[in-house]
Amino acid sequence: MEFDFTMAIGSFLVAIVVGLTGMGGGALMTPMLVTFFGVPPLAAVSSDLVAAAVMKPVGSFVHLRRGTVNLKLVGWLCAGSVPAAFCGVLLAKALGDGEDVQSVIQKALGVALLIAAAGLGIRGYLALRDRAEGRATPGASRTALPGEPAATGIPEVTIRPLPTVLVGIVGGLVVGMTSVGSGSLIIVALLGLYPVLKANQLVGTDLVQAVPLVMSAALGHVLFGDFQLSVTAALLVGSIPGVYIGSRISSRAPGTLIRRVLAFVLLASALKMFDVSTLATAWILVGVLVATPLLWMFLRTRHGLPAFPWGAAATDAASQDARSSVNPGEK
Repeated sequence: MEFDFTMAIGSFLVAIVVGLTGMGGGALMTPMLVTFFGVPPLAAVSSDLVAAAVMKPVGSFVHLRRGTVNLKLVGWLCAGSVPAAFCGVLLAKALGDGEDVQSVIQKALGVALLIAAAGLGIRGYLALRDRAEGRATPGASRTALPGEPAATGIPEVTIRPLPTVLVGIVGGLVVGMTSVGSGSLIIVALLGLYPVLKANQLVGTDLVQAVPLVMSAALGHVLFGDFQLSVTAALLVGSIPGVYIGSRISSRAPGTLIRRVLAFVLLASALKMFDVSTLATAWILVGVLVATPLLWMFLRTRHGLPAFPWGAAATDAASQDARSSVNPGEK
């Protein structure tokens, strides 16, 4: 087995981003293997999933200890995602051999990357809406305000079995075929189904259900995929310290900016998976860079916020005064 140190360094850098943002593992790692290291798409998916199966339990145990996991919700998600992930591997193999299956996997990966990028955008919009609503009704937002501890108590939610299982099935199929989706597609669907859950509870629940999901997909790829031990070893050597470092500095990093950059990178990677020409890719990315700030300014003003974030200082002070009047012990 020939160890690729360059691949390990690339994995290390990607893992730092994953530790900072909490998502983007498969969405960044697999395209990196395909685009920069020439690994065939199916082999990249197989090796990345096996590496993820080793790493996923770490974050899950942390959330379990903190009590930010809805185990009933995990059970219903796994009822759909675990068998679907294994079937996703079989579906990828049934689509053809050689260049045919590699092309299908590459296109499916492109679709999954677009979903992941859209998911980041949706999460950003929901955070913006929560911020606006929190100012209107102090304490009503689902996400913690700057400087406040994240909520740890699990709110009472009414489980919706059928939609939850369907989310698991769709997420499992996507993960089994592309390695993308356990930290992006599923968590966005959970936001829609269970808006009462706090942000850290969504992440914790998604992480725990992703452990059996990824293990099922990894087993399928070991048996029927194109698993390459040398690729997986390089990913693990780089990812383990990278995730640790990223997680350690996440509280000090500008997370909002990092997530925006991540969404931009995911879009660029998706375009490469669709074999879009370099010139067309450049024009699309420039268009996104121009249009996104204008759209964000419109959304901010639509929800009663200043068009520019740096114009919100006075509003923040007023919000703090309002919160203090409701909770006098805060000062």
